[in-house]
Amino acid sequence: MVDHTEEINYLRTPQAIRERTGKIFELCKAGQTHFEYHPEKLEEVSDFVLEVIKENYPELEIPFHSRWGHFKVGGFDRVALLEKRLSGDALEKARTKLDLVITSVLLDAGAGPNWSYFEKNTGESFSRSEGLGVASFHMFCEGYFSSDKSNPFRADGEALRNLVTEELQMAFQVKDSNPLVGAAGRTQLINRLGQTVLSKTEFFKDARPGNIVDYLIDKHGESFEVQDILQAVLLGLGDIWPSRLQLDDTNLGDVWRHQGLVDSDPENCLVPFHKLSQWLTYSLVEPMIEAGLNITGAEKLTGLAEYRNGGLILDSGLVTLRDSSLRYSAHTPDSDLIIEWRALTIQLLDLLADRIREKLGFTPENFPLAKVLEGGTWWAGRKIAKSLREDSSPPLQLDSDGTVF
Repeated sequence: MVDHTEEINYLRTPQAIRERTGKIFELCKAGQTHFEYHPEKLEEVSDFVLEVIKENYPELEIPFHSRWGHFKVGGFDRVALLEKRLSGDALEKARTKLDLVITSVLLDAGAGPNWSYFEKNTGESFSRSEGLGVASFHMFCEGYFSSDKSNPFRADGEALRNLVTEELQMAFQVKDSNPLVGAAGRTQLINRLGQTVLSKTEFFKDARPGNIVDYLIDKHGESFEVQDILQAVLLGLGDIWPSRLQLDDTNLGDVWRHQGLVDSDPENCLVPFHKLSQWLTYSLVEPMIEAGLNITGAEKLTGLAEYRNGGLILDSGLVTLRDSSLRYSAHTPDSDLIIEWRALTIQLLDLLADRIREKLGFTPENFPLAKVLEGGTWWAGRKIAKSLREDSSPPLQLDSDGTVF
């Protein structure tokens, strides 16, 4: 029996994401994918993103692309209100914030075009990622994820494992006139999170997601890299993802098999993205830094293979479909078309980031992708989608279970 440990470990690295998506980029340039790449558009698109960056952050003081920005949507700092209600030392406050952001990120896959959340205290309605962020924030504060009713501001394995879809639908205001894509899939993800933090005591000593900070301190001390956080996320939380591809009975998570690579390189045909895991990793950094930890190396992670960044490269004409009729049918995450779209997104985000840094005079260390995403590409993707489609929907139709995009 072949031991795949080395391959499994490799597929959990940013290096593998770049290397395997690079193979698909080469297939694209050779005319062997559903997309055609137009390098002559790179300068124009990088200028557009730079324009968006300067609109959003004129002083270029850009935070990481993470979940925390969504908790401040509408100019209302919800986290500041939560902090006033927290007790304990800096590390305990970090655990609480990690409990919040882990559950929120796992609920942050595409909501669909017809769902929104009405926030009673502000009187505002929010949709898509911002709406999911606000809804999950209030769900956390209302104690849905805590089995200790005297302390709602926490998440623990028992409450997470026992959450039912009807509770999530109630908290997210889901009804026939306000449908949310993948409600059952999101609930199952939270249930698996509960089971995982109960069973993996080496990562989550008190069955709380936020205890991942204790694992990292025990393993690395108080100084470590963002890549170390990603490894902890993939090892500690890998079991929560729907079982798709497996090696040696190990669930690979957001990893897919592309037929073009099967034909050309069968030994290296698996393509990892780890979109939600990297989004989660970026979102874990801020509370850990606030707790006094020294964290570096953010530039080693990749961009996020999701529909806003992917929408930017397709809507801008940086890539085009060889068969435009493919826009009009829904595609699953395991289809070659979607794998290619996500892979090209990863590769072109790197190229766009290089151009933008060059124009601004920054290095990858002081202007990592986490800032390029937050400052520009994600917002540029949304801006161009809104200009082309009234509902700001992605340029390709996605048949998603709520755990990928």
